[in-house]
Amino acid sequence: MVEPKCPGVVERYIDLSGFYDRVGLQSLKQDILAAATEYQGHYKRVYRCLEAAGELRRDINELLDSPEVRQRLAKRAAGIISRELKKPPQGEGRTDQRFISAVTHKGALTLWDTVSAQAERVYELADHYGLAHHLLNPILTAGLAAGHDAVACPDPMAPDRLAHVIFPGLSLAFVTSTQEEPWPHHAHRRLRLDAMVDADVYRLNRPRLRFTKRVAAALLEEGVAGLGQAKQAHDRLEQLYNPYVNFDGVSETADRLADQVLALRDE
Repeated sequence: MVEPKCPGVVERYIDLSGFYDRVGLQSLKQDILAAATEYQGHYKRVYRCLEAAGELRRDINELLDSPEVRQRLAKRAAGIISRELKKPPQGEGRTDQRFISAVTHKGALTLWDTVSAQAERVYELADHYGLAHHLLNPILTAGLAAGHDAVACPDPMAPDRLAHVIFPGLSLAFVTSTQEEPWPHHAHRRLRLDAMVDADVYRLNRPRLRFTKRVAAALLEEGVAGLGQAKQAHDRLEQLYNPYVNFDGVSETADRLADQVLALRDE
């Protein structure tokens, strides 16, 4: 539910509750309440599992991230910028933020076809330790400064960090490729960001890294299982509600609103 800030001036209320058969639903009250409680309970557990997995991934990143690693990434980014973003500044480019990766009831999912549809040249960033953001951020900044529009795609497990960047006007993209979600096509170039980690730090912390990665993966798997259970509970809710909803009335309302919106475009 979205509450209008300026109802009647900018936004308006749309009440769909009149399309429920309230009398018919009363006989299913206890079943509906039980399914809704189960649905909400699964999501609480999912959020806890994914939050814990995210914290462990941050622990891995902080363990291996260092000023020296960032310098190596910045140097590599500078080379890419000079090679791929040569266009002289001509005004700031525009950024659209889009999530193309998510954790779903089917597991980790990335809409790779969305990348392929906008970019023929794709840099694959092989990254198991969360380092790609430090390469992508300066590339995005430089591209915007050169006047290129970009699609910035955050990491769903850490929305403050970049996972992918696409420059549709250049037919160019930079994608993070992980064990869970590897880039499935031929890459224009493949960069092994893991190789930029300090070898001594990695060797000294190898047991801790293996343990943390294993636990984070188990928590992610548990979160995915919880999403599957939540979907089953939600499907039961829909089965209970559907016979008592006037979908023809909903569709007629949607068509009428669509006509009103399209009429505004022609004004």
